[in-house]
Amino acid sequence: MDVSKAIKDYVTKMINADGMKVMLLDEDTTAIVSLVYAQSEILQKEVYLLERINNTAREVMTHLKAIVFVRPTKSSIDALVAELKRPKYGSYDIYFSNMIKPAQLEKLAEADEHEVVQEVQEYFADYLAQGPNLVTFGITGCVDPSNARKWNGVQKLARTCDGLMALMLALKRAPIIRHQASSDLCATLARNLQGVIDKERGDLFDFRQTDAPVLLIVDRRDDPVTPCLNQWTYQAMVHELIGINRNRVSLEDAPGISKDLEQVVLSERQDTFYRDNMYKNFGEIGENIKALVNQFQEKQKQSAKMDSIADMKAFVESYPEFRAMSGSVSKHVSVSSEINRLLDMWGVFDLSEIEQELSATSNHKDTVERVFELFSNPKLRDIDRVRLVMIYALRYATHKESALSDLIGELTRAGVAPELRELVMKAQEYAGLGQAGRSSDLFEEKTGVLGKFKKMRGGVAGMDNVFTMHKPLLVRLLEDVKKNSLKEAYYPFTEKPVAGPPADLFVFFVGGCTYAESRVVKEFNLANPGMRVVLGGTAVHNFDSFQAEMYADGRPGLVKSLIGGGGAGTK
Repeated sequence: MDVSKAIKDYVTKMINADGMKVMLLDEDTTAIVSLVYAQSEILQKEVYLLERINNTAREVMTHLKAIVFVRPTKSSIDALVAELKRPKYGSYDIYFSNMIKPAQLEKLAEADEHEVVQEVQEYFADYLAQGPNLVTFGITGCVDPSNARKWNGVQKLARTCDGLMALMLALKRAPIIRHQASSDLCATLARNLQGVIDKERGDLFDFRQTDAPVLLIVDRRDDPVTPCLNQWTYQAMVHELIGINRNRVSLEDAPGISKDLEQVVLSERQDTFYRDNMYKNFGEIGENIKALVNQFQEKQKQSAKMDSIADMKAFVESYPEFRAMSGSVSKHVSVSSEINRLLDMWGVFDLSEIEQELSATSNHKDTVERVFELFSNPKLRDIDRVRLVMIYALRYATHKESALSDLIGELTRAGVAPELRELVMKAQEYAGLGQAGRSSDLFEEKTGVLGKFKKMRGGVAGMDNVFTMHKPLLVRLLEDVKKNSLKEAYYPFTEKPVAGPPADLFVFFVGGCTYAESRVVKEFNLANPGMRVVLGGTAVHNFDSFQAEMYADGRPGLVKSLIGGGGAGTK
């Protein structure tokens, strides 16, 4: 059940046509394809070039075949109609990433006056495959700012429904749907998707299934803490501190970075080191990068020994591997160096300790004292002071000895901008206990202080205790599903219930998921080979993009300008 393989197989079928060709994409399908295929790989399939369908300045090349892959949106259909009326290529094979309406198909047929269209097909590749077990749609701001029980516009709801339908069809699954009962957003999505499945059950969803897979739709607001925390595994750290945008990482702000490393790609499909280390903690990463450098240095020494024709032949044969290894070393050394620089510059070690104490232990008095103490750290950014108060507010706003007003007052005295301070109130509006969408008691009562554990500095042992005490709510959800103890009153079925845990489980977060939760899924799948889990979300969040999710009205542009960036946002 590899969601990225399903997309890649579709794209491979498209571009395997004989002869030289050009591939026309829209903005959505450009992102879909780029996550599963490197441009160099596509060019090896006799694809002469890749172009946007709405680029009207393209050259006329009638000797080429056009492979068109677009979403069946109004803008893409209009661009395709204009293309067919004045064709620039000899013939067109058209593929849609989802179902096309009969009226749209008729519109294209009328536009094909020159009879250049050879093929029209629906390939259900309408989602962003961030990895084998991670699916997103690049949507932020799901909640209507004026009504927390409604979707923020029908387009976002429709796009999410279309994407989930395409995912199920790509994997040939007809799921049983469960949803979070307290969330109207989840209930609405579940009803809409169930309606589509029922309508198409005798046609598209006619699969032979030994076990009924389950799609569990949950609300991000039930766990607002996980996207607020600093992370300590490689992939999640990169996204939190630098930002990952569709596998791309910008190092433009890193001091002394060379031009060829200003933009790097972190893809588990193309980069074996990244694939093997993306879920490992920061301490292990440092050691593994050091081992990678040592391995490369040994290769360099061997390549310098060319005393015979046989030596030269061996070097030439290994040269592509040598170049790939050189690029991998440069990339990961640069990324890890930038992470180290930001960790120190922003005081993230001390910050993360208090975050973990706030989210994972119940020592209110000691924790408040540590927060006030940390506020005096000159390295701490204003946005990180706010981040701490947000987490505190989500947990302790109703505590009998709550110090929330004192903490907000301290933010004011420290000169934190009102636009940033407002995030504390926004977090409570978005996901306070009892608000629309949040139903669970997220914080399990635990005692103990982080001082009992060994601190980690610069990638040494002990970080699993110190910096990863918080466990996402997803951990409990997966365990409950595995034990068949997820209560139907809280997570009802849209149809009849299924008996026993499913072999295939899809967990989808309305409001976005995180790379921390992706790691949870990876570890669960390894520990439970009889059950396969895929994670999905409207977006993949770091703290920066989660602010945009909470506001849902464009306001975070001002907040981001005040903190000077700090993340690439969603994917």
